[in-house]
Amino acid sequence: MSIVAVENLSKVYPVAIKAPGLKGTIAHFFRRQYRNIKAVQNVSFEIETGEIVGFLGANGAGKTTTLKMLTGLIHPSSGKVRVAGCVPFRRQEQFLNKITLIMGQKQQLIWDLPAIDSLKMNAAVYGISDRDFQQRVGELVEMLSLNEKLNQPVRKLSLGERMKAELLAALLHRPQVLFLDEPTLGLDINAQVGVREFLREYNQRYQATILLTSHYMADITALCQRVLLIHEGMLIYDGSLDGLLESFAPYREVKVELSHLLPKEKLAVYGEVEAIEGREVRFLVEREFLTRSVAQILADLPVLDLTITDPPVEEVIGRVFKSGVVR
Repeated sequence: MSIVAVENLSKVYPVAIKAPGLKGTIAHFFRRQYRNIKAVQNVSFEIETGEIVGFLGANGAGKTTTLKMLTGLIHPSSGKVRVAGCVPFRRQEQFLNKITLIMGQKQQLIWDLPAIDSLKMNAAVYGISDRDFQQRVGELVEMLSLNEKLNQPVRKLSLGERMKAELLAALLHRPQVLFLDEPTLGLDINAQVGVREFLREYNQRYQATILLTSHYMADITALCQRVLLIHEGMLIYDGSLDGLLESFAPYREVKVELSHLLPKEKLAVYGEVEAIEGREVRFLVEREFLTRSVAQILADLPVLDLTITDPPVEEVIGRVFKSGVVR
């Protein structure tokens, strides 16, 4: 049985409509009108125990709304959802002990107190014994490289240290399912790498299931073999990251350094001109025409250097977001 099962999940928000001016205000007061905003529309998917799944979409696509329904923070308008055998919006103790939600822009640690004090409060809330508390904190501190940091006030910690302490607090009750919304938001490169390595190790050690949203594609490529893509509230792709790149990027990137610059209109015949930076030109060429296009480029243009690569993952995903279609 899947640990996360979602069937035709939808969320519609009624938003009041008000005309401008005094007349509009009076009419709004006595006879309010609404329009419906479809935040999530008929989303269905399943996640197995131990999977790490990336959840991708542009801003406003419905990612956070979906996560809030999966964690029981908001009630769905329609559809069914079960997480760890429970219905999330009932917010039963059994359910809350099995899940955690971490949002990169939110914090649960008390700003002016040492992090260890917040951890002790969390332990009391979840009924964790002193022995288990010491054992779990010691284990997580070692995994997160937070030695001697928990006794400092939270406001004295760096952003990366604070995010690690937030992870520790959220995982103290050892949940089975982790919902992570932008956990590396605002962190520098080293801190991002540290969080990714911890999540990978935690998943392997405890077989925890992770649903991860991030605008940093390095998070997704480092951790997730499977991705879900949501666009304007609708799920448009559910499959492997490699499969997405193959299906939506049937082209290669050809980077050419020329001895002198040529007009863009003369270059367009060799492929889609993605960028021109000085004498360097980047083409997108469909895979089936790659050999012919490269031969023409070498024969016709003053080429100093030429390289062929797959386009960056960020650009491929960006095209998906823009079009809302996976070919």
